[in-house]
Amino acid sequence: MKKTVILILLVLLSSKGYSQFAKSMFSKDPIINLENWQKQRLYFGYYLGFNSFDFKIDYKIPVPDDIQVKKTTGFNVGVVADLRLQEYINLRFEPGLYYTKRDLYYPHTPGVTESFYMREVNSTYIHFPLLLKFSSLRTGNIRPYLVGGLSSTLNLSSNAKSKDDNFEGKFRVKQWTAAYELGFGIDFFSEYFIFSPSIRGMFGITDELIRDNPANGPSPWTGNIDSMKSRAILINFTFH
Repeated sequence: MKKTVILILLVLLSSKGYSQFAKSMFSKDPIINLENWQKQRLYFGYYLGFNSFDFKIDYKIPVPDDIQVKKTTGFNVGVVADLRLQEYINLRFEPGLYYTKRDLYYPHTPGVTESFYMREVNSTYIHFPLLLKFSSLRTGNIRPYLVGGLSSTLNLSSNAKSKDDNFEGKFRVKQWTAAYELGFGIDFFSEYFIFSPSIRGMFGITDELIRDNPANGPSPWTGNIDSMKSRAILINFTFH
């Protein structure tokens, strides 16, 4: 993930328009770009970005060896609809496609062979966040903001309808989950568009796990889990 961000910055720094972009952003007396753009009642954009998803796992009985979650870097792509409520507050709808992968490593459990110590959870989410954006005063061509709200997510990779469970090698999660999100970003006004990098935390509020079938006996994979909720860091680069 760090290498990808560094690569994007290098491309920006090497572009022909970077010197003009920097001058318009950071000079003492910049030319004000797109002065009336955000005064529109409704405007649209799109975003590209990265994510790092994790699981917050709560146990029924505390265990010395917790389940270990190995995170990977996924990607995000989506669109933005921005409704101006007043000068400093906007309502944003940012539906998008999020891909991520997590590996769960279980502690050695009696009766479970070594090949079953790991479970791979691939997720392709359609993400529906509804957010409030609180902007500060604009300084030249820069305007920081805070953002927060609720989101609902449809997991296209969910195997919730499968009758097989971990005893047959299938780790099951629910199709729909809910979360709240908090973050911040900065609007950079260039001559032709607004570039808006942001970082957000997403915190699941609904249990995502589907327990193993009771008929198969006590489950070493899901039996001691009280709740399992997704949480994530989301980094988006938005263009208006």
